[in-house]
Amino acid sequence: MDPGVTDNLSIISRPDHNVSRSSISRNALKVLYRLKDAGFQSFLVGGGVRDLLLGREPKDFDIVTDAHPEQVRGLFRNCRLIGRRFRLAHVFFGPEVVEVATFRAAAADEDDDEDDATRLMSDSGRIIRDNLYGSIDEDAWRRDFTANALYYNIADFSIWDYVGGVEDVRAGVLRVIGNPETRFREDPVRMLRAMRFAAKLGFRMHADTERAVDELAPLVAEVSPSRLLDEILKLFFSGHAAQSFELLRQHHLFGCLFPLTEQALDDPAKPEFRHMVTHALEDTDARVAAGKPVTPTYLFAVLLWDAIRQRADELAAEDVNEYQALHLAAEEACRRQQATVALPRRFVQPMRDMLAMQPRFRMQQGPRVLRMLNHPSFRAAYDFMLLRVAAGAEAAEVGTWWTEIQTLEPHEQAAKARARGGSHRGSRSGRARRRPRARQGT
Repeated sequence: MDPGVTDNLSIISRPDHNVSRSSISRNALKVLYRLKDAGFQSFLVGGGVRDLLLGREPKDFDIVTDAHPEQVRGLFRNCRLIGRRFRLAHVFFGPEVVEVATFRAAAADEDDDEDDATRLMSDSGRIIRDNLYGSIDEDAWRRDFTANALYYNIADFSIWDYVGGVEDVRAGVLRVIGNPETRFREDPVRMLRAMRFAAKLGFRMHADTERAVDELAPLVAEVSPSRLLDEILKLFFSGHAAQSFELLRQHHLFGCLFPLTEQALDDPAKPEFRHMVTHALEDTDARVAAGKPVTPTYLFAVLLWDAIRQRADELAAEDVNEYQALHLAAEEACRRQQATVALPRRFVQPMRDMLAMQPRFRMQQGPRVLRMLNHPSFRAAYDFMLLRVAAGAEAAEVGTWWTEIQTLEPHEQAAKARARGGSHRGSRSGRARRRPRARQGT
């Protein structure tokens, strides 16, 4: 299929598809109709159309039009233009944001010298900036996968399909538009998106797409760490983390993102670490499905745990106390991870606190227990401790004790913390020796 050909267009009329306006956000419909009434072409595009065809509820409703961003802004007072690499219009309706993009061209014109219509590419073929505007048929060929290149026309409620996307959606196939090698070289993040969509939709990758991913996976290293963080948050916090993880490892992408973790996963002597990672990913999926909050801090701590624990053991052998050793080891592991995936301080600081709390779970007497229960990082630290218990890295009694104390009233918690005895408190002299070392680690 040639990106310049327009006679591949297939128009699926309203009686032949299941997409209904009743399933589209009212605010997205307002944007679609206002653009149409102003004389512009106006289409719902991408994942929203795909998900509606699959009978799913879309997360977002994105719109594409022949209006330029400045023209869109002229129609909506509640509009803001964003982006440098891709210029977009965001139309705000309270907490809901409707994204509006302008049709993009399939190829750059060497004679085009408009300031706002330029494409900049790296020597390796990666797109750095792309504000070259075009027509809808060109725009279809600029999209990544056939399933994401479907256009719902608000003018007559038909679906426009230039690339066989409707057929692929119905067959459950994820296929790159155009030459997969060229498209992945243009933007290596498309390989991560392929893993995400395959996991999310349960689609199988087309053979050509899969082959190109396996060959070009190392190109992900060229992507900026901050952009990779954005993709990882989508991969692991959208309800399909476990399957995304398996696909990333299967296609040699995971090691490009988390080299320290991949090294430990490849070690046959560390099956408990693999158990920790898979269990944490499955738990994350379960929490997303249940509408419970999830935190990247916890999952990043799990992924880096083996490297942190190993370095903490080395520091402990140099007579650094275990609390301080965990702090220092976490800082070092995060610094090394920054080379591939950005880790903001808002993740790193709570991670260090959470990991430094792990030895304190074995101290089950005195006012420190109540301080632990009220610590901002307690819940994440407690979940991490239970994960270690499940992997056999911590005594089951520790998990049971801290689970039980949380069910008690405050005065009962204080009484339990004052109680003498218990297999994890240690001797009086041992407690005295540990106190100053604990203060060092906080």
